Amino acid sequence: MSPYLAAVLLGGSIAGALDIIFAISFAAYNGATPARLLQTVASGLLGTAAFTGGVSAAALGLALHFFMSFLWAGVFLALARLLPALALHPVVSGIAFGVVVFFSMRLVVLPLSAFPYPVTFKPLATALDLLSHALLFGVPIAWAVQRALLNVPGKA
Repeated sequence: MSPYLAAVLLGGSIAGALDIIFAISFAAYNGATPARLLQTVASGLLGTAAFTGGVSAAALGLALHFFMSFLWAGVFLALARLLPALALHPVVSGIAFGVVVFFSMRLVVLPLSAFPYPVTFKPLATALDLLSHALLFGVPIAWAVQRALLNVPGKA
């Protein structure tokens, strides 16, 4: 397996798992079930139909979540290949990348999707989600990319 593919799969898997664990935990704190949270993810593709789709819609939401995690990991890899300094400082660049992902999802992806709710920025939820994206999403991706680029001669 190429180190690039390994970085996308490893970083995307770790980041996706940590992010969805945080999201499910926060949803549970607010009284929502894991299935409901995953249906909410699926609503980006299915709209309100996701909420009547049962386990199938929840499974689709989980698949979409990890698809996006792998996609974002690929974006960071591409950026780090263009700007090798990103891979040299995975904590700083990962935090910054996580913040970019957070705002990209909230301000671009969700509004352009079938997500049936207005995007809000409630203070506690926003702060925790921003921290989650910075630390639990961006840093693992940056770390995996750093490891991969260090294993490619002439990179990082």
